[in-house]
Amino acid sequence: MKDFFKHIKGDAFGGITAGIVALPLALAFGVSSGLGPSAGLYGAIFISFFAALFGGTNTQISGPTAPMTAVSMVVIAGIIAANDGSVEKALPAILTVFLLAGFIQIGLGAIGLGKYIRYIPYPVVSGFMTAIGVIILVTQILPAVGYYPKEDVDLVSQFKPQAEELILENILKEEAGEGILVLEDFEETIRRAQLTTEDDIGKESQTLAKSASSGVLGTIKVLPRALKNINWLELILALSTIFIVYGFKRITTKIPSALVALIVVSGVAYGFGLDYRPIEEIPTGLPVPRMEIFTSFSLASITPYIFTAITLALLGAIDSLLTSVVADNMTKTKHKPNKELVGQGIGNSIGAIFGGIPGAGATIRTVVNINSGGKTRLSGMIAGVLLLVILLALGPVASEIPAAVLAGILITVGIGVMDYKGLKAIPSLPKDISFGPIKLSSEVLIMLVVLVLSTFWNLVYAVGIGLVIASLMFMKKIGDLTAERSDVKSLKEESWADEGGFPSNLREEVFIKHVKGPLFFGSTSDFQALTLQIPKTAQIVILRLGRMQYMDQSGLYAMEDMLQELKKDNIQVLFVGLLKQPRYMMERIDIIPDFIPNEHIFKDFKTCLQWVRSNVKDVN
Repeated sequence: MKDFFKHIKGDAFGGITAGIVALPLALAFGVSSGLGPSAGLYGAIFISFFAALFGGTNTQISGPTAPMTAVSMVVIAGIIAANDGSVEKALPAILTVFLLAGFIQIGLGAIGLGKYIRYIPYPVVSGFMTAIGVIILVTQILPAVGYYPKEDVDLVSQFKPQAEELILENILKEEAGEGILVLEDFEETIRRAQLTTEDDIGKESQTLAKSASSGVLGTIKVLPRALKNINWLELILALSTIFIVYGFKRITTKIPSALVALIVVSGVAYGFGLDYRPIEEIPTGLPVPRMEIFTSFSLASITPYIFTAITLALLGAIDSLLTSVVADNMTKTKHKPNKELVGQGIGNSIGAIFGGIPGAGATIRTVVNINSGGKTRLSGMIAGVLLLVILLALGPVASEIPAAVLAGILITVGIGVMDYKGLKAIPSLPKDISFGPIKLSSEVLIMLVVLVLSTFWNLVYAVGIGLVIASLMFMKKIGDLTAERSDVKSLKEESWADEGGFPSNLREEVFIKHVKGPLFFGSTSDFQALTLQIPKTAQIVILRLGRMQYMDQSGLYAMEDMLQELKKDNIQVLFVGLLKQPRYMMERIDIIPDFIPNEHIFKDFKTCLQWVRSNVKDVN
């Protein structure tokens, strides 16, 4: 309790400052996600408070972040599209995915996987972060120029035939669900179709236009139309915001430049009565739990998004633990990774129940907290409470913020989140793989694959593919390096020191082979060559295995294949110095004793040599 009061002044100032920094970003991320500014604020409030309360990093400030919002945006858009473009219909499923992601994070922390998150390869993280920046930057161009596809009459009209087809398809699905056969009761289909109004078709066309214009590819497709229909006022507001965000940093960094831009540009626009487009209205009053998450839960509706929930959970874990490392370096403390994951999971779960978007540890907000005096978890809790107070007291005021201002803030976020360190390193990294005349670094290849796939296809799958490629590249490199050290000698290999007394008259009947290093997938091809090196006239092959510390499944079956070939030629095999792990592997599939009986396994070469002298005769 004494320590609590000792730091309360610094924690209060740090939490308040971090909360102020979080405000414009929470609003912007909420709008960008597709659920509105209130979702961003709710996420910031609950994640900040509960992740601090239960987490393992004392000074961490959590809330919606750019990577988490970008992935959430994909989830939200996909589920809304599957629910006839209705946010309200899709919301229970969306929040259930977010809730599931929180539960997965709690599970990761509970089983102790927090310490393994750091093994995610840097090229995957680099490509992903840069893609996040590109996605945010590109997708904010349309609101920055004041162009909204669903309000473009000419564009919407192009989707009218598709909307009519989709409405008819939904009618047929509805009838099928009711057990009505179209061929038997075609009149019912016609009757329902006639109930469809032009307004229904128009709304469906708007939804299709908005969906087709979402994401990077959608934005690029409609960009020519957007540039012909620029709303110059909105563009000026966005550019002014960007100018202040970067310009004010040159004056001082003690006051958040994003907050200054938000207040100044919004104040001017509102004060002068400019005809701008405000953000969606922020609900007043305390956040209310969305109980429909539980009442409308369906395993079938969630199953397609389980992998996405896992990705959200892992991404949030990586994001948070990287920020924890930054906090450790600044405060000279040591965070508890598993406890941090549990705290993040609790924060995301509660945030989802109240309709918030998911988040993670936020580096900038954490740094601001520490620099402002934050020392304990109380600072993160204060930041969450401050945002709740702002929501209750200033919700109607915040609803008047121009949408273009938040677009401008997000553009600066997109520019800032890109991994310039990784991009700058591209020319200097060693080029270790080639595609014909083109040579590339494997790290660069992984980064570019993740970057391109994330930007133009799917963030979730891109990360998975990047991890698979990185793992394969890693296995190949380790395999090559280990194979260089692993030694499977040819027929004329040098004898070991204890082999000097081997009978010279038995050199044609007995062959000694040495295996040094692990027998695994990277060295099996060399090992398999042993069979070809041994003449069929041999009687005995002695395998010196005292330096073969490890055998994987590939090595195990390579050994089995070799022993089968030798057995066909009536050649006996003796093992010398067989170690514990390889022996265990060979006993599992009965190489021992089916191919190699226990009496043919010797602890040392001296004992083996005695057996050879007693059992092998010179046939020459």
